[in-house]
Amino acid sequence: MKFVDLLSISVSGGRGGNGCMSFRREKFIPKGGPDGGNGGRGGDVILEATANLQTLADFEHRRRFAAGNGEHGSGNGKNGRGGESFVLKVPCGTLVFDEETGEGLADLVEEGDRYVAALGGRGGRGNRVFASSQRRAPRFSEKGETGDGSRLKLELRLIADIGFVGLPNAGKSSLLGAVSGATPKIADYPFTTLSPNLGVLFTDTEAVVLADIPGLIEGASSDKGLGLDFLRHIERTRLLLHVLDISARDADAVKGGWRVVRQEMGLYDEKLSERPCMVICNKTDLCADMEDYDGYLDELERFFNGEGFEFCAVSAVTGQNMEALTRSIVAFAAAHPRPRGEARLFASLPVEESPLGGTRKRGRYKAEVIPLPDGSFRVLHPQVERAADRYDLSQDENVARFTKLLRKHRVEELLEAAGAVSGASVSIGGVDFNFSPDYVPGGDADDA
Repeated sequence: MKFVDLLSISVSGGRGGNGCMSFRREKFIPKGGPDGGNGGRGGDVILEATANLQTLADFEHRRRFAAGNGEHGSGNGKNGRGGESFVLKVPCGTLVFDEETGEGLADLVEEGDRYVAALGGRGGRGNRVFASSQRRAPRFSEKGETGDGSRLKLELRLIADIGFVGLPNAGKSSLLGAVSGATPKIADYPFTTLSPNLGVLFTDTEAVVLADIPGLIEGASSDKGLGLDFLRHIERTRLLLHVLDISARDADAVKGGWRVVRQEMGLYDEKLSERPCMVICNKTDLCADMEDYDGYLDELERFFNGEGFEFCAVSAVTGQNMEALTRSIVAFAAAHPRPRGEARLFASLPVEESPLGGTRKRGRYKAEVIPLPDGSFRVLHPQVERAADRYDLSQDENVARFTKLLRKHRVEELLEAAGAVSGASVSIGGVDFNFSPDYVPGGDADDA
């Protein structure tokens, strides 16, 4: 399967159903009360982490996801059914960003982690809700709200316990196959591995996930070569296995290659330099005929031990010292258990849902009028814009309610101050109308 670890998608919650304006009509009851039901709430779009996926490739050919709309209310007090939520499965380790602002929204690490990416709109209220001792027969209802919509950037950062890192063609894929039995593509040229390969090493207590990360070159932290495609995938690992190719038979060159990788990791994220690391010198079979083979390995071992790293010289091809390496990996995994849920790169934002749905907070906002180049005007105010979307302005009483809400927030005065005259085109939310400053009596401006 193609490995995809970065893409953008569009999500939109379902629209709430419209409320119903209806009156009870039964034989011998000529003037029954209002019985219009409420519209159902729109469904949500939910991202859910699953261990059954290892790539975002499933989203390459479908980038738009929408939840179901709520059903409309009907007479006899029947409320509409809520819209069906859409659950979108993503791999564990998926980061969610707002594409426009770049803000981090969620880090889905463990299987079952969820993030509500788009909330469904609130259902409109039927006229039964507005009945009171002072208003016995309300002849108006509300439309359902539009669901939230946004563009999200999904970025996959693998959740592996152990990562093989190193320069291109150091033998990382061969080691992964020798340790775990995985079968990655292996060839004798740089950048054979263009995407991470995964293997699993089973111990007595757990299954340790190993990742063969694409090789990097000097300047990777500036996105040269495979650059950030490599570095993003080592952020969650418990242990790094730094693989070095010693077949050149030059101790200084081996040390230089090690310094390049350490430097690039530090430039990308200083914390990576503090991650537990073991140095593995691979391809001993290609330098076993050296005159001072043992002295060559002793020099490297002294150097890396002096830097504070455990050292192991192996050959993935012949199997030399592979059992010792496997025992070291198992011992480390036992000494450093996987921290459940603590490997998040940033905290997920909580979604506080109200009984009516949504996370919208009410507050005291001042309306703002913006003159547009074509001579029209746009009114900005969260409460007024939601009311324009919800009120069915084909109903006379809703027109009265909406007009009173405009007066409450001094919208007419602000429009006149901005230069609006009678007949000017005004846009509020998704509603356009001609400005008429005359007051329309009747109705109450219910909370939006």
